[in-house]
Amino acid sequence: MLAVLSGGGTAGHINPALALAEELTARGWDVRFAGTPNGVEARLVPAAGVPFTAFEASGFDRAHPASLPKGVAKIAASTAKAKRWFRDIRPDVVVGFGGYVSIPVARAAEKTGVPVVLHEQNSVAGMANKYLAKKAAAVCLTYDHSASGLTGTAPVHLTGNPVRRSVIEADRAQGRALFGLSDDDFMLLVFGGSLGARHINQALVAMKDDLLSRPHLHVVHITGPKELESVREALALTPAEEARWHLLGYQDRMGETMAAADAIVSRAGATSLAEISARAIPAVLVPYPYATEDHQTTNARAYVEAGCAFMVPDAELEGEKFARAVAALIDDGAVREAQTAAARAQKTTEAAAMLADVVEAAANAPAGAVQ
Repeated sequence: MLAVLSGGGTAGHINPALALAEELTARGWDVRFAGTPNGVEARLVPAAGVPFTAFEASGFDRAHPASLPKGVAKIAASTAKAKRWFRDIRPDVVVGFGGYVSIPVARAAEKTGVPVVLHEQNSVAGMANKYLAKKAAAVCLTYDHSASGLTGTAPVHLTGNPVRRSVIEADRAQGRALFGLSDDDFMLLVFGGSLGARHINQALVAMKDDLLSRPHLHVVHITGPKELESVREALALTPAEEARWHLLGYQDRMGETMAAADAIVSRAGATSLAEISARAIPAVLVPYPYATEDHQTTNARAYVEAGCAFMVPDAELEGEKFARAVAALIDDGAVREAQTAAARAQKTTEAAAMLADVVEAAANAPAGAVQ
């Protein structure tokens, strides 16, 4: 059996797809990936050992109407290219994870009789999935309320957001060895996504003295590449402080880093939230307020209401609420135990298998032959 996975634009589309690729491969499937030539998928997918084929695709800027014909032309050309590709490789199913590139790949599947399964990571469905849901064989969601933004007759499945095995299976001892931590040390991990989060960085800098007053606390602070030097300058760490405040611009060993953490401060992007949930790590979530339709707040709300984390609005980072929430995670073991237990009840580690079950069912259902 052969599955073609497609998505692009952000790592939030790619990492769940790679988690599914791992699960399908373990079940004996052949997996290919269709993405854009210059997106993050062009780097992440080959690095994961999944064969990658590039297709041009882009959206349009409403402020520049002339960009629309160019975007439409790219999608049309890539649809034709994908149809030719499908005739050569004869896939059994296509799985779209969002991003403009999934549109021509899924349209080619529709035209050649290949079933299409969609996965929506966020609480608010993206444009590509809204468009493709009308003809999909199945739609899989991380959040049940995402269905309200979709139209079509496809069955809807609540699978959760798949997480890669490198995160789920990462070893805590190896992660702590990365930072020279002993069993008695407490590790607070802070990150804002692949590009960092300036406001979170600033709030942590303001808390430096209070945090370092705890002798066994280590802060692993991933600033984002563009923020590293400004944060380093603002912190002005002494050599002794540098031994406990580990400053990084980027971390490509996030599985081990998360495995080492005792608590986390993070944005509430779909992938970050799924990884925090899969590892059942107590957290303070600070949703990015300018995400489309404020979907990070919606992403986090059900998780927080289930008792898995605290949530602090970005506008309140300088206030006492944020400082109290971070202090509660560090100082109150009962709070951490309760959040960990609630997170484990979410069963995020099962999401890849649940999505793979839907994909296999769609591939095995009666469908038109590739033409």
